[in-house]
Amino acid sequence: MRILLIEDEESLCESISFQLSKEGFGVDVSRDGEEGLFLACQGGHDLILLDRMLPGIDGMEILTRLRREGISVPVIFLTALGQVQDRTEGLNQGADDYIVKPFVFEELLARIRCVLRRPGTIQLTERLQLGDVVYEPQALTARCGDRSIILSKKLGELLELFLRNPGQTLMRETILLRVWGMDYDVEDGNLDNYIYFLRRSLGKIGSRLHLATIRGVGYRMEDRP
Repeated sequence: MRILLIEDEESLCESISFQLSKEGFGVDVSRDGEEGLFLACQGGHDLILLDRMLPGIDGMEILTRLRREGISVPVIFLTALGQVQDRTEGLNQGADDYIVKPFVFEELLARIRCVLRRPGTIQLTERLQLGDVVYEPQALTARCGDRSIILSKKLGELLELFLRNPGQTLMRETILLRVWGMDYDVEDGNLDNYIYFLRRSLGKIGSRLHLATIRGVGYRMEDRP
């Protein structure tokens, strides 16, 4: 699960990203409004933490453009603007929550988990199922009937991404961003190797799930009874 943090205060970025990483989240950081908007539009994140006052494009404009484009990824504002009018404006523009600086990390984490539990957002769960496969992210274990296999961390994250987006064609760039982050060090061509190993892993447990190649675009996970 990946979070995009758009915040220009360096020390706050380092603190939040470090603590979120300890909680098991993948974190990408942008300290500029224009870059932040670009990354937010790529569809590679499950939640955005957004500062209101940013260089380039401010947070309110970023949120407005995202909602105008139909991008519904949850957004939590982080801001020093704590007046009722400021909070109301942010929520009316489509923010999912609003936390005023300074704040303690425990409160931010609680708000993140609360937003992610809402209907229509990604669910924090101990198991995922599609077709005949049950996957337990914490144990990195995929099961089909009485067969099971333990995956590497990256293969597990790759499988989780497809299981959370059944029947959807995921672009190569989106897969790389979601699994490896915006500073991914895996070469684009190596993604095909990971796909091969994931297909082989599903084959070892006898699953009927089909990971289709959409040429020139990306991949799609399908349940084929």
